[in-house]
Amino acid sequence: MSWTVVVAGGTGALGAAVTAEFLQSGWRVVVPGRTEESLARLGTHPALNPVLADPFDPAGTADVVALATSDEAAPLTALVNLVGGFASGPRVHETPIDDFEEQLRLNLRPTYLMTQAVLPHLLTAGGGAIVCTASGAALRPFSGAAGYITAKAGVLAFADALHAEYAHDGIRVNTIIPATIDTPANRAAMPKADPGKWSPPAQVAVVVRTLVETEGFAGGHLPV
Repeated sequence: MSWTVVVAGGTGALGAAVTAEFLQSGWRVVVPGRTEESLARLGTHPALNPVLADPFDPAGTADVVALATSDEAAPLTALVNLVGGFASGPRVHETPIDDFEEQLRLNLRPTYLMTQAVLPHLLTAGGGAIVCTASGAALRPFSGAAGYITAKAGVLAFADALHAEYAHDGIRVNTIIPATIDTPANRAAMPKADPGKWSPPAQVAVVVRTLVETEGFAGGHLPV
């Protein structure tokens, strides 16, 4: 029997690597995308199931889960939450509240909605795995990114809350805390940095799959 994983944010630089890692390991992978173009970049694979859906909208997450549960031969047993984004700017006294709240929306809303949509099916299945994505900035804050830092700290707290609520149901919840990931966007944003010190997306992807597949490991915050 094969299994199904939803990779929310699977069209991004890290998400594409995570999607490829699960496909190579024999999983059926459902990836939501907000545009046809973003989904097309993933290419094709017999076990890849792209779906045009908005993970910021409850109707969109319902569409994702409907596809993820449509194959009885590959039950839905895992969710990887990768949707998020970064913004920096002035210090708090110079930052509009709308900018602050946008970071909360971007980094917390899709994680909450996708998790909320998947949980009933994991409960019915008798368990499963959820992986969330925080940031080292939540543990080592720096100036000019209060919204992002607060949002990623919120992801850590949300994952801890999930563990407290669902561990007894056999649902394992873990959080990865990436350092700088070697992506085109990060190279463009930090042209003077040494990408040799950054984490390759494929390396992070292996960690994500291992967390999903390793029974008994739950409630962890794992730097990658």
